[in-house]
Amino acid sequence: MDLSLFFAGTAGSVPTARRGLPALLVRRGGDRLLFDCGEGTQRQLVRSTGLPELDAVFVTHFHADHWLGLPGMLKTFDLRGRERPLTVHGPPGLADMLGALRRVYGRLSYGLELVELEPGESVRREGYSVAAFAVRHRMPAYGYALWEEQRPGRFDAGLAERLGVAPGPDFGRLQRGETVGEVTPEQVIGPARPGRKVVISGDTAPCEALAVAAHEADVLVHEATFADEEIERAEKTGHTTAGQAARIALGAGVRLLALTHLSTRYAGRELRDEARAVFAQTVLPRDFDSIEVPLAERGKPALVRWEGEAAPA
Repeated sequence: MDLSLFFAGTAGSVPTARRGLPALLVRRGGDRLLFDCGEGTQRQLVRSTGLPELDAVFVTHFHADHWLGLPGMLKTFDLRGRERPLTVHGPPGLADMLGALRRVYGRLSYGLELVELEPGESVRREGYSVAAFAVRHRMPAYGYALWEEQRPGRFDAGLAERLGVAPGPDFGRLQRGETVGEVTPEQVIGPARPGRKVVISGDTAPCEALAVAAHEADVLVHEATFADEEIERAEKTGHTTAGQAARIALGAGVRLLALTHLSTRYAGRELRDEARAVFAQTVLPRDFDSIEVPLAERGKPALVRWEGEAAPA
């Protein structure tokens, strides 16, 4: 099952010529989940991967740079003749906010469900879940953790044969948990293997809830609005510096840290270098870059640079 993150927008509160407003598309198998939808997100997607038939949207908080692209995208789905329902998740207040915008996007051809999540509440999907957790910002805000269910342990076919089990249907019975003759599944199937975990910070100052959620994550996507030299401004505005994000990643034992939500005062490289001085496995995606997240036994998460013609300058 493929799992990847596509960075549709990596800027902070103000877009630049090279970076759009916050939007992250998570692709798992055939599922397409959008986390935040800043102004211009649908245009960013049309210019790159194409605007997908989203399965769900998750909004981190209600500062305009994180949701202002949503009404236009909802209307575009309507104009394309979408039929299946779409669910938008977010903190309490989501229904009031989008309800007030009904005049903007009008009547839709498909069902729109608005689900307000409580901290710690999770949305279960086939084979994985997405949980909301409260972070520390200037207004109620969430981060999100996506984690897969445990996978069965590895089946040792050679050992099963040596124990007298013939290849064929009896292998399947063992893998389903049945005993074959005197051979039990525990003898030939290893321990359950963990699934993958991706954590998205949204906008936040450093906080314990995020550090706990990020424990041993395969990828932590963390905002890095400022450099450490602006740590007081970061605290005042409810944001995180690149150095602080790196220290969180180091303490949580994540496999890869991706920095996003960059202030316009930085080109980006200086934030990446500041973080790498603390946590070497740090990347700074540009718009349209992606991160591939393989199963642990198949390799490490890796940043893949966009090479399409529509890439930002």
